Amino acid sequence: MAELFGYTACRQLLQMLVSIIFFHVSEYILALAIHGKSNVSLKSLLISKHYLLAMICSLIEYLTEVYFFPGLKEYWWISNLGLALVFLGEIIRKLAIVTAGRAFTHLIKVYHEEDHQLVTNGIYRFVRHPGYCGFFIWSIGTQIMLCNPLSTVGFAVVVWTFFSRRIPYEEFFLKQFFGSDYEEYMRKVPSGIPLVR
Repeated sequence: MAELFGYTACRQLLQMLVSIIFFHVSEYILALAIHGKSNVSLKSLLISKHYLLAMICSLIEYLTEVYFFPGLKEYWWISNLGLALVFLGEIIRKLAIVTAGRAFTHLIKVYHEEDHQLVTNGIYRFVRHPGYCGFFIWSIGTQIMLCNPLSTVGFAVVVWTFFSRRIPYEEFFLKQFFGSDYEEYMRKVPSGIPLVR
């Protein structure tokens, strides 16, 4: 029982808590700053039932492993690698939001609006979907940071599956909105999600 309240568990769980709070609060604040209060709801916090379930499973795995296999959580180089991935994912995602400005929304646009422009500068020069790329890295990083082997694999598979479906759906509309400009952009710049063209 002492392991549940030991240095390792307290440090890793605190890092996880701070990572989650910073991610969601900063998303909400950026949405408010870019889109205005009248266009933002609590959905901009990006917390869904599936997300909560994944985080609860992650916490259950962590507590089970720290109790029965405390040595599994003592690989600091792995935990620190996860923390670095959390930072990297945050930076990539927030650069995507700031660079795209009003063009960045949490919902896929299915109708072209007059002010909707194709963003290909900044981080978008290197990655077509840096917001998705950043979240992918961040979510897996949170589990590596906790030294959660099952949740690391689970998060990677679930998040990859989600984006492997979402990107083609979103790009269907982007090709309609921007035509050959977007098709050219697709040819030159990777999606940012492994194995998703």
